[in-house]
Amino acid sequence: MRARTPEETTMVNKLSLLAKARELADKASRAPSGRAADTVLGGHEKRMRQTVVAMRAGVTLAETASPHEVTLLVISGRLWLESGDDRWSAREWGYLIVPGEPYSVVAETDATFLLTVGMA
Repeated sequence: MRARTPEETTMVNKLSLLAKARELADKASRAPSGRAADTVLGGHEKRMRQTVVAMRAGVTLAETASPHEVTLLVISGRLWLESGDDRWSAREWGYLIVPGEPYSVVAETDATFLLTVGMA
């Protein structure tokens, strides 16, 4: 394995999902909406968007429609993914592939998750 040049090394960004989730859980606990989020990867020039979301127990992320591929990785807590008449449960480190239909997320307990959306 060869050593990386300083230019190559600066191209890697490191992020602790657990630390980010804890930070956002603290913000969500104080937010009137019971939610907090931070996009950790994304923008007009990117092919995907990744957002860490924290929600207090009982809070719902309203129904969202996405024409793109979407996945959800639970970092902590338990939540429900709902789409139409279907409902799926996920807990810590559970991974859900979101159906290509409008969906919502309901926090069963205080929960944090990484939402990944493929962009066109």
